[in-house]
Amino acid sequence: MKLLRIDSSARKQSVSRRLTTEFVDAWKKRNPEGVVIERDLTATPLPLVNDGWVAAAHTGAAQRTEEHKQALALSDELIAELTEADVIVMGVPMYNFAIPANLKAWIDQIVRMGVTFAYGATGPKGLLPSKKVFVLTSRGGAYEPGSMTEKFDFQAPYLKHILGFIGITDVTFIHAENQSKETATASLAAAAKQIQQAATL
Repeated sequence: MKLLRIDSSARKQSVSRRLTTEFVDAWKKRNPEGVVIERDLTATPLPLVNDGWVAAAHTGAAQRTEEHKQALALSDELIAELTEADVIVMGVPMYNFAIPANLKAWIDQIVRMGVTFAYGATGPKGLLPSKKVFVLTSRGGAYEPGSMTEKFDFQAPYLKHILGFIGITDVTFIHAENQSKETATASLAAAAKQIQQAATL
């Protein structure tokens, strides 16, 4: 069993990193022989997609030059990590109602035509096998379905959509909400309890 841990918080002592650590610890107790792959998007910043990347991605594998291959080398590495993992846990703080820029950079590297998705007669099709993904979020407020603030959540809906677009549909969200309010401790404790249950399934 392989677990891919992805952290995207700018802060080393963040709530989302605390949650991913708790998840990994619980998962390792259940899977002592398991392997954990760590991808810290702050420690190893990813380059943004540029003209050279796009040209390489839209060139057939047989026609790619060495320059093309170099442009896609990191993308290939990230896709391999994702493909080989049985379980993925993502620590995602909410920044300005959405995801951190470094996580968006990671997504842009792993969403590739002909590799992780394709278009056919019936429309887009994800090419990655579905696997368990746990998205652990930290948020200053609360965005429950049906609430007045639900429309401000550009974090969870986007992640659910883009992961499903590449074929990963088994996605569980665990939110530590209201982290800027006096109810932060209770919300964090509730999230930790959910994590202990989820990591041992």
